[in-house]
Amino acid sequence: MVHREPIHIDTSKASIARVYDAFLNGKDNYEIDREVLRRVRQVAPEAAQLAFDNREFLIRATRFIALQTGIRQYLDCGSGLPTAENTHQVAQRIRPDSTVVYVDNDPVVLAHGRALLEENDRTHFIAEDIFEPEAVLANETVRRNLDFTEPVALFQMGTIHHYDGARSPADIMATYIDALPPGSVVGISHFFDPETTQYSPLARRMEDVFLHSPMGTGLFRTRPAIEAMFHDLEMIAPGVALCAEWWPDGPRLKPLDEVQYCIVGGLGIKR
Repeated sequence: MVHREPIHIDTSKASIARVYDAFLNGKDNYEIDREVLRRVRQVAPEAAQLAFDNREFLIRATRFIALQTGIRQYLDCGSGLPTAENTHQVAQRIRPDSTVVYVDNDPVVLAHGRALLEENDRTHFIAEDIFEPEAVLANETVRRNLDFTEPVALFQMGTIHHYDGARSPADIMATYIDALPPGSVVGISHFFDPETTQYSPLARRMEDVFLHSPMGTGLFRTRPAIEAMFHDLEMIAPGVALCAEWWPDGPRLKPLDEVQYCIVGGLGIKR
């Protein structure tokens, strides 16, 4: 195993991964992370449902890919913490020979990633910035463990809404997509502004809290902006949809919470 310096965890700043963990009722978070959850709940009491819808979409999307395509290799950008089912657990339960490379640069996630490496030889972890696709794609562990002559599933689940840099999200995703071989599938989930009088004000209130919280990130983008991230992929039905409505596990017996109208996801396939 490659020697790395001890991980330093700054508990004075909220971490995206730890805040998601708090939203999912996990244990790998600190008071500063729970403060973000409390603030968002002041404007949207059901805000934690955003994280649950995001995670459940990831699970269903992974299960779909494992069952319906021949893909057995995954590049999961922004893996988060193991509060709930992770990509490798879902994929390998269906296809035990599936390989998963996780990408993250959060110190707490890296600590969990090290432990993961010890127990699963088809799961790998790299410390890179997921918004620098050139570095991720050139990473030695990625090149060694993923065969880019065969289809790859690339995930950006609940990640890009935390990006607000000079480079456009669509350009970042285009770089990833251009590197993938035909037959590859890309999954994206994202905070969503429905641009309706009923739900858009809620999206913008949540965005304002996220941006002014100790985390400082969390953009609710519109449908055209999110669809642009899929570049020239062929969308798998139903396209970009509410996470809660993307091939749910059964019929809906209760109405959606308002916040569930504020997160969407989709899968696109490269032809």
